[in-house]
Amino acid sequence: MRIPIYQIDAFSDRVFAGNPAAVCPLESWLETEVMQAIAAENNLSETAFFIANGDAYDIRWFTPKAEIDLAGHPTLATAHAIFTEIEPGRSSARFNTKLGDVLSVVEDDGVLIMDFPARPPAPAEGIDEMAEALGARPELFLAARDAIAVFGSEEELRALSPDMGRLTEFTFLGTIATAPGDEVDFVSRFFAPRHGIPEDPVTGSAHCELIPYWADRLGKTTLHARQISERGGDLYCEYLGERVKIGGRAATFMRGKIEL
Repeated sequence: MRIPIYQIDAFSDRVFAGNPAAVCPLESWLETEVMQAIAAENNLSETAFFIANGDAYDIRWFTPKAEIDLAGHPTLATAHAIFTEIEPGRSSARFNTKLGDVLSVVEDDGVLIMDFPARPPAPAEGIDEMAEALGARPELFLAARDAIAVFGSEEELRALSPDMGRLTEFTFLGTIATAPGDEVDFVSRFFAPRHGIPEDPVTGSAHCELIPYWADRLGKTTLHARQISERGGDLYCEYLGERVKIGGRAATFMRGKIEL
């Protein structure tokens, strides 16, 4: 069996930046164990698999260690692959998730805009333990799907050197560190060592949590965000109440075939 595979750098307009994702179009679902093995072999933060379903697509996402319920950059990468490689000229796509949600991606002048659910965070317990794991004390500790540590400045965020072993002790999918940006509205970093991702370059789904928080804090619904990992990436965000829009660019790095 041969399966097409694309590697796309998401949230970047060029290769070697943003967040690389593997994208695999399928005619029908493979066994979950096989998809997990492919994701582990790819060893990227996520691999997306999708199949056509009428005029939409069903999509699933895997880290090297587990299937997850929502992922941003591989959805952006999947839309880019559809629009440029699989159905050139197409500029919109809808994706059905295992949670029953419908995600949409629309291309607008080179920017891919994803419509995702908002996940507003709430105050959480455990700031002392999180401070020990991150090596610095945040001003505020929140949680939704992920733990969110809010710091006072971009400089503090760049200086973080987390203890990955300590972070694996938390039950959250990942840990987001965030702060006001020097040149953008807010910046972030994302750590998910429990899922084989020490630091994720750019994390779209984390912004389902970050956008509601920063929109409320800054009193604005349109925001420019930047994830300040080594590769880095820019995200163009909008808060719509129960939904958020997350925009970014993408670039194709590789086209190939998986041999099974």
